[in-house]
Amino acid sequence: MGKVKSRYETVFILSPALSEEATAAAVEKFKALIEQNGTLGEIDEWGKRRLAYEIDDQAEGYYTLISFESPPDFPAELDRVYRITDGVLRSLIICKDE
Repeated sequence: MGKVKSRYETVFILSPALSEEATAAAVEKFKALIEQNGTLGEIDEWGKRRLAYEIDDQAEGYYTLISFESPPDFPAELDRVYRITDGVLRSLIICKDE
């Protein structure tokens, strides 16, 4: 029997100070990490949006939403990578399985 997988959604906000290339590279990095550890679902790049409040003196951020399935131990690793990646202003991972 394979590992049990759960459904998740993650949204991350990248700094608008990143170049287009750096933004695209960061999105690709997270997609690749998810693919290595689970099954990539829908990817919705919302692009630059105004933040509700400034984060690190930034008024805007580049939003990306990704749905995925993975073993339950992977989101903690994804969260760790978000925290050590330059340019990530905020991130959130939620489990869609009730």
